[in-house]
Amino acid sequence: MTFFNLLIIALIQGLTEFLPVSSSGHLILLPALTGMQDQGQFIDVAVHVGTLGAVIMFFWSDVAEALRGVPRMLTGRIDTPGAKLAFLLAVATVPVMVFGLILKATGLADAMRSVTVIGWTMLIFGLVLYWADQKGGVEKTGRDWSLRDAVIMGLWQAIALIPGTSRSGATISGARALGYRREDGTRIAMLMSIPTIIASGLLLGLEVAGQADWAALRTGAIAAGMAFVAAFAALAFMMRLLRAVSFTPYVIYRVILGIVLLAIAYT
Repeated sequence: MTFFNLLIIALIQGLTEFLPVSSSGHLILLPALTGMQDQGQFIDVAVHVGTLGAVIMFFWSDVAEALRGVPRMLTGRIDTPGAKLAFLLAVATVPVMVFGLILKATGLADAMRSVTVIGWTMLIFGLVLYWADQKGGVEKTGRDWSLRDAVIMGLWQAIALIPGTSRSGATISGARALGYRREDGTRIAMLMSIPTIIASGLLLGLEVAGQADWAALRTGAIAAGMAFVAAFAALAFMMRLLRAVSFTPYVIYRVILGIVLLAIAYT
């Protein structure tokens, strides 16, 4: 794989992982529409590691609070903000892990990797995001996150395993529908991505363990570094933009892309 191809893949993964436009959908579309070589699972793992580093660094204060709460959570004491956050993040991760294993075991995960599926999910869940953002309340903050809300947002995150849906878009839609303010709902959605990315990264990592040589590791490190920079920039852009505008620009992008993809698929 050339450096240019690696750069394109890292930028797409980094820029779209946390924006509500679906990183997996864009990565599937890249070889499907351009004829470019598929990046393979090892590069998938590498760019996921890069985006994981970006979200951890960007939300480090929340991550550190959750980490401090893990020992208390493991002993059944959910009596501090950190322990509560760690517990709710764990709860919210269960649905996506269960649904992911079902999709992998049944073969549906591969069957849904098509331009048609991505076109429909881009369009439909773009409109869902618009509806939730426009109709959602603004009475809840991050401190209001409850067990009920963690389960509901976890189910939204599980639905996002369908290519083109967008994990961040689905969880943000869930948060807005539950009445969370844009910035608070987005922050929760981003924190939910951390255990999810770790779980998917470990699963992919186990599949490619022992296959990589030093050259592949060097290539993976370059991809991870570029994905990290792109993801951090995308996070900073989105969180700053939310102070002034809604999610409508992302909705417009999704709707246009979805219509174009459906036109391609059905012609």
